[in-house]
Amino acid sequence: MASRVIEVDPFDLIVFGATGDLAHRKLLPALYHRDCDGQLPDEARIIACARRDLEPGKYRDWAEASVREHVGDIDETVFKRFLERIDYLAVDAGADKGWPDLARLLGERPDVVRAFYLAVSPDFFAPICERIGAHDLVSDKSRVVIEKPIGKDGASAKKLNDTVGRVFREDQIFRIDHYLGKETVQNLMALRFANALFEPLWNSAHIDHVQITVAESLGVEGRAGYYDTAGALRDMVQNHLLQLLCLVAMEPPESMDADSVRDEKLKVLKALTPLDPETAEKRTVRGQYRAGASAGGAVSGYLEELGRSDSTTETFVAIKSEIANWRWSGVPFYLRTGKRLAARVSEIVVQFRPIPHSIFDSEAGSINANRLVIRLQPNEGVRMQIMIKDPGPGGMRLREVPLDMSFADAFKVRNPDAYERLIMDVIRGNQTLFMRRDEVDAAWAWVDPILECWSQAKDAPKGYTSGTWGPSASIALIERDGRTWFEDMI
Repeated sequence: MASRVIEVDPFDLIVFGATGDLAHRKLLPALYHRDCDGQLPDEARIIACARRDLEPGKYRDWAEASVREHVGDIDETVFKRFLERIDYLAVDAGADKGWPDLARLLGERPDVVRAFYLAVSPDFFAPICERIGAHDLVSDKSRVVIEKPIGKDGASAKKLNDTVGRVFREDQIFRIDHYLGKETVQNLMALRFANALFEPLWNSAHIDHVQITVAESLGVEGRAGYYDTAGALRDMVQNHLLQLLCLVAMEPPESMDADSVRDEKLKVLKALTPLDPETAEKRTVRGQYRAGASAGGAVSGYLEELGRSDSTTETFVAIKSEIANWRWSGVPFYLRTGKRLAARVSEIVVQFRPIPHSIFDSEAGSINANRLVIRLQPNEGVRMQIMIKDPGPGGMRLREVPLDMSFADAFKVRNPDAYERLIMDVIRGNQTLFMRRDEVDAAWAWVDPILECWSQAKDAPKGYTSGTWGPSASIALIERDGRTWFEDMI
């Protein structure tokens, strides 16, 4: 089955932080793949910007090495064309160096789409936007892409959004969350709203609870300095996990129009039951990994990697959240994320309620409630656990089996990286998969009280051994309700 690819309009993509890790691992490989699929017009340009003084040819050598490292089979003809699209300018985000050169280069084509991608530390978002405005680089077809985190709390997010908003209109600002570009996340929308089977059951009458897990087996690696100023709640929950929760819980939008979808997500965020200090203590768990084993070898703990012994930054979070509306009243949403866990996996588990009455005798065996598992990574797919009769004579024997759909097996095509979809949506001006400002504000309004509670807590994050599923308190969090984490599904 071939993918349907629609070419986008001519564009200039200006990547700030073009020598950084995000450009190396994600942006350049994603753009190469889009070129391979014929989606980039001949006039498309990639303008790489960073502080380092490099000749354009030297940067293209670096870009070539990046793509070859992260892409399997290379089409050499396409690759030559792709590299020729790339130019490089030494531009200082915190000073005026290079900005006149960038203005002259962009001025050659004032009428094409102009997308500024800020693949830099969040500290540079505001200075770069201010200089874009000061040098009059914003056209009617301009967009700006901001990576998370958007602020460190509600107040800093407001300050940042105000600064960016003085330069760009809200419809030009693309706050990117790469999880929303994953194929399986997109298929969550299709699963709910393109099938008559699930939506009538998608409520508290039929669903017992929902689990959202984003687990990483790696530690903080080279990001320890940044990570210690953020932590798992800011780094993962405030954006990735809450956005996934919104897609699971939102009402059917009027259409797939960007504001229709984002209006419904906003309603979910506003309906989240606030966690005051007392409830936050009972319904949240924060942990920090200790030395242990991962990927078959010994690994250090977070404090050893950081080089400090006094950090209380959490590397693991588990939260029991609830949504105060008619559809979801009484249905807990358990959120869990962490580093140095037993496996790298991201999935959404929708646990349905048990059948109200069994007509089968005890010899048939136990009847497990149906379960829908939406796996975001690795091995993206959808699995439904159902009960059937075990084949063979000798009476009725019930057995749980999966209806399993793997994207790799079902479609026989390469599964595009999330950044491929999202970059092209930026060029198109389609904001459906990007966060609106009021979504960011509502997410911080729910997260800020948790941060405040933790800042005043006397106890440190609970330790957990690397290579496990987190602190025992996270198990107690869900088992107090008579439920359990579905680690057997991983």
